[in-house]
Amino acid sequence: MNALLKPAAQATGTVPGTNAEWHARRLAATPRGVAVLGDFFIDHAKNAEFWDIEGRRFIDFAGGIAVLNTGHVHPKVQAAIAAQLQRFTHSCYQVVPYAEYVSLAERINAIAPIAGAKKTAFFSTGAEAVENAIKIARSHTQRGGVIAFGGGFHGRSLFAVALTGKVQPYKAGFGPFPPEIYHAPFPSDAASTEAMKAAVEQLFKCDIEPSRVAAFIFEPVQGEGGFNAIHAEAVQWLRALCDQHGILLIADEVQTGFARTGQMFAMEHYGVSPDLMTLAKSMAGGTTLSAVVGRAEVMDAPNPGGLGGTYAGNPLAVAAAHAVLDVMAEENLCERARVLGERLQVRLRQAKANNPRMGEIRALGAMVACDFIHPATGAPDADLTKQVQQAALQKGLLLLTCGVHGNVVRFLFPLTIEDAVFEEAMAILDTVLA
Repeated sequence: MNALLKPAAQATGTVPGTNAEWHARRLAATPRGVAVLGDFFIDHAKNAEFWDIEGRRFIDFAGGIAVLNTGHVHPKVQAAIAAQLQRFTHSCYQVVPYAEYVSLAERINAIAPIAGAKKTAFFSTGAEAVENAIKIARSHTQRGGVIAFGGGFHGRSLFAVALTGKVQPYKAGFGPFPPEIYHAPFPSDAASTEAMKAAVEQLFKCDIEPSRVAAFIFEPVQGEGGFNAIHAEAVQWLRALCDQHGILLIADEVQTGFARTGQMFAMEHYGVSPDLMTLAKSMAGGTTLSAVVGRAEVMDAPNPGGLGGTYAGNPLAVAAAHAVLDVMAEENLCERARVLGERLQVRLRQAKANNPRMGEIRALGAMVACDFIHPATGAPDADLTKQVQQAALQKGLLLLTCGVHGNVVRFLFPLTIEDAVFEEAMAILDTVLA
């Protein structure tokens, strides 16, 4: 049955008015810089489904941009937030601390793939985690330089967007950016790894000496950049280079973390220990929480008061994160990610056999994407990618695009999705790709 024709799981009407009315009000009340994919407004949701204010049902393969690995309003996450709501909603951890912040830090320290003793600090957003990771790295090394990678995405705050390796729409019109930030090609295969090595060596000869570099920062699998997984040899080379020159290695796991790639953290696929990791998105089931976890001696570099934030480690979000970790263990979501990711790849490979405009299929666990190309030239086809996205949306399947050229469709379904709903989405995808 067409997803749009299936009845809602509960009565709608929580929000008065129509989608068109709210769309007009949005255009009048909010700035155009906050881009919105749909012209519909959500009313309620459950696991991998949501319904708009007019009662239309959608299957969610966006997950709030990789935030809902445990689905919309998971009962255990919902119950944890409700219980915390009865106790207190805010005290500012730096003013009146609470035990759950400490116990969550202990749990993150226990599972983060970083060698030795670890410590964790909590913040609110992924960009905030990235900015604080750089502050920690600079404090520890007493150096200023940072090297990031083309196609990377690290957030929309000014320093984070300076690290981001994609101009449109994130950097255009917002410069000048902070100094001593450099970019190298992202190493996703053997050839680009060699290009990355050459570019870094060129940076060290022409732009900044290694003794002034505080950190390299990279995504193990680029999110906005198109789901490009870093080459294993490149991670090993970067680790050795950092050890040689006293540089810190920062893994940005904001999108890859919490079971999406089939491991709790993507760095577990590589067997390389970073010095710092940034976490957010699916960490807290849709509530605002992020973290920096790292080697204890590195994390302790900033002076007291140098880290924190009024809302950092919000108690409702901390309660949600405890529940998320419980759900991931109890429901074995790492294995679930591997199973669902393989099912999706099978369908994409079958579709590609009959569709020359489908390009590369990229996957690590349930972090799966496919790009679209002009068959004659192999050039990226952003227009077709948008058409695929819109055709799926019309049939009730919400997809996101990404990639430097805008020609990649990514699939970010909740790992808790029911098999029947997943197969329904696969049938829609088959139809659209055919």
